[in-house]
Amino acid sequence: MKKRRRLLLLLFLGAVLVVGAIGYRYFWLSTPVDSGPAGPQVPREAFEKTWTDRNVLLLGVGDSVTSGFGVPRRHSYFGRLAENPYDEFPDMQGICLSAVLPNLDTRNMAVSGSTSIQHVTYLEDTLEKQPDDVFGLVVMTSGGNDIIHDYGRSPPREGAMYGATIEQAQPWIANFERRLDQMIDMIESRFPGGCMIFLADIYDPSDGVGDPQNAGLPRWPDCLKIHVAYNDIIHRCAKQRASVHLVPMHDVFLGHGIHCTQAWRTHYDSEDPHYWYASNLEDPNHRGYDALRRAFLIEIAELSKEIAQ
Repeated sequence: MKKRRRLLLLLFLGAVLVVGAIGYRYFWLSTPVDSGPAGPQVPREAFEKTWTDRNVLLLGVGDSVTSGFGVPRRHSYFGRLAENPYDEFPDMQGICLSAVLPNLDTRNMAVSGSTSIQHVTYLEDTLEKQPDDVFGLVVMTSGGNDIIHDYGRSPPREGAMYGATIEQAQPWIANFERRLDQMIDMIESRFPGGCMIFLADIYDPSDGVGDPQNAGLPRWPDCLKIHVAYNDIIHRCAKQRASVHLVPMHDVFLGHGIHCTQAWRTHYDSEDPHYWYASNLEDPNHRGYDALRRAFLIEIAELSKEIAQ
């Protein structure tokens, strides 16, 4: 009888260990990637008739998120904004800018790996003044690489702040605000026919937890403080500049980072508990780019009447 009880106890403990190991692997080590559409629903009625016949340039500015690093060009958020790819999801067929802007042209000058410091130079050197009859739709991501580079492999510095304290980063944060204003000024000056700038804030792959070490990176106690400071600047810019409109990339992506499987987290998405980032942690994957183009389209469509003027 004692041997039997001992055997049952050992079997029970073994089962507990197996279940615990499986649970730990799923909840702490797993970032499952699904297929199919992702992100918010875009109102179809906004794309059922032409917005304007005027000449419109869709311009991409910024870093790898806008350049579409890691996916085919037509599957990037910029590519999907312009036109539906051949394998478009059923709910998004016919929902793109070329469907409502018959005289749409596109140019993507975003550069993978670039920082806001470089974006100022790129705009100054390569963005020409547009004809008076061209209206600009500018989509932009800037600042994310300032924060995450150089992943702790070198001491923190401006443009590569990983590991900095909030006190150390204060002058770099202030410089980002000045650079952002400078970029908006340059873009506006290059579009005498008018423009709208759709500026995304910066997402957080830690889902608001602030623990990059769980993604294999060095610990960084002040990462969220610096991240919040950058997003505050972006939000303030959108409030203060009439041409700038916020795209809430941060909120859209919450719950789809490294803690996407953890149901006890504040931002857990029970309907889609999947990872929307690439393996490099700083760019979206295919579904992330889909979700991002939807977020941009929603914000752009809300201003379709102003685009038509």
